[in-house]
Amino acid sequence: MAGGFGATTGGTEFEAKITPLVIISCIMAASGGLMFGYDIGISGGVTSMPDFLKEFFPTVYKNQQNPTLSGNYCKYDNQGLQMFTSSLYLAALIATFFASYTTKALGRKVTMLIAGILFLVGTSFNAAAINLAMLIIGRLLLGCGVGFANQAIPLFLSEVAPTRIRGALNILFQLNITIGILVANLINYGTSKLTTGYGWRISLGLAGVPALLLTIGSLIVVDTPSSLIERGKLEQGKAVLRRIRGVNNVEPEYLEIVEANRAAAEIKNPFQNLLKRRNRPTLVIAMMMQIFQQFTGINAIMFYAPVLFQTLGFKSDASLYSAVITGLVNVLSTVVSVVLVDKAGRRMLLIEAGLQMFLSQMGVAIIMGLKVKDFTNNLGHGLGILVLILVCSFVASFAWSWGPLGWLIPSETFAVEARSAGQSIAVFTNMLFTFVIAQAFLSMLCHMKASIFVFFSAWVLVMTLFTIFLIPETKNIPLDEMTERVWKQHWYWKRFMDDYEDEPMGKGQV
Repeated sequence: MAGGFGATTGGTEFEAKITPLVIISCIMAASGGLMFGYDIGISGGVTSMPDFLKEFFPTVYKNQQNPTLSGNYCKYDNQGLQMFTSSLYLAALIATFFASYTTKALGRKVTMLIAGILFLVGTSFNAAAINLAMLIIGRLLLGCGVGFANQAIPLFLSEVAPTRIRGALNILFQLNITIGILVANLINYGTSKLTTGYGWRISLGLAGVPALLLTIGSLIVVDTPSSLIERGKLEQGKAVLRRIRGVNNVEPEYLEIVEANRAAAEIKNPFQNLLKRRNRPTLVIAMMMQIFQQFTGINAIMFYAPVLFQTLGFKSDASLYSAVITGLVNVLSTVVSVVLVDKAGRRMLLIEAGLQMFLSQMGVAIIMGLKVKDFTNNLGHGLGILVLILVCSFVASFAWSWGPLGWLIPSETFAVEARSAGQSIAVFTNMLFTFVIAQAFLSMLCHMKASIFVFFSAWVLVMTLFTIFLIPETKNIPLDEMTERVWKQHWYWKRFMDDYEDEPMGKGQV
């Protein structure tokens, strides 16, 4: 699913303690992950609530009440309903480029504050909506908040965290996204039982809680040393570095940050620089990982989990309960990634998960194809449980692989000269294809029926082959040795490294 992108600097282990300031800063910043995850989870639950559909999407409501009108697969096929979900990501992909500017010119702290405020305003529009226009305006504002948050927060986490725990704290953002999804599913389960007709307003309105945490947190935390130094505040940057590291001897790390920012400042056109031949391998991998991440079908399942389970014949309560189970699996499996990513390696997790996702989705496709037709549903209790197990298997394998690693690997491989621009392109690509899937999934489900899982399985097969042949292992390799030990040694990507000899790079560039 859509997640965070961190930019790390340097491969040297500097003297540092894990200070209370670092812990507090990271917890506050990671609340932005809760904000994003909550929105992903809340959308699917709300769009399956009869009171919500009756108020804003009466055609879908009629189809839900009388499946003979449209069949099992098509009762939720409505462009307006899909736009309610997908409009957020359309706004986010545009906001990403504005956020790239504010992150650099105003700092990570101010950009996180903007994200929190935008999300709060968007939440207010959604909770108070009296027509579809208010809903869409609210979603667009939420999307702007997500765009700013996804640009600034993982960058903040990476720059504040000590080197030895940087990878784990990067995945902390993804973990908080999964927790946000789980919390949203639990809230949907509770509000769906309310008889007042306003359960959906409570679900949408509670999105303001993580947004408020992020807003308050952004006022409390200090900006990162790298951000301060980038904006010419050298002494302030050194003072903050001393505070967050908890040691007096920060000179080596301080000098490296200064040098890295000096080298990056020499790049007049970051996006043009990103297109240089030597940056092509990391750019291709970063973009393809975002595309593949969405074409696993994970966001289709997380957005529309209750809708999907209702299509399979689960009753309303059962479908929301099943979405809670998949949300819990998502959280626990992301923890598995935190534990294994630096031990088992990136490639092993990606390849194993590819096989598991392929088998799980093909299993769902076969069962649905045989038992769930347009106007008949012979799934039964036993096969329904099996489908839930297969969906959980799929979610688990994604959560310990393509979820966090789709962002972690690009953050490890972009050179410092291309990191900021690369981050924007990666986030933009992710949001673009998240929008595409969110806008198209219910229509695809209607027209492709059970074959939609064959479609996603085919993509999983392609991305697993891409991993085997084109994604190198980056475990335990210092960033400043990435070119020599990874790219120049790779059977295919080494051909793009020839201009390193032709065009010397400044100290501090990877």
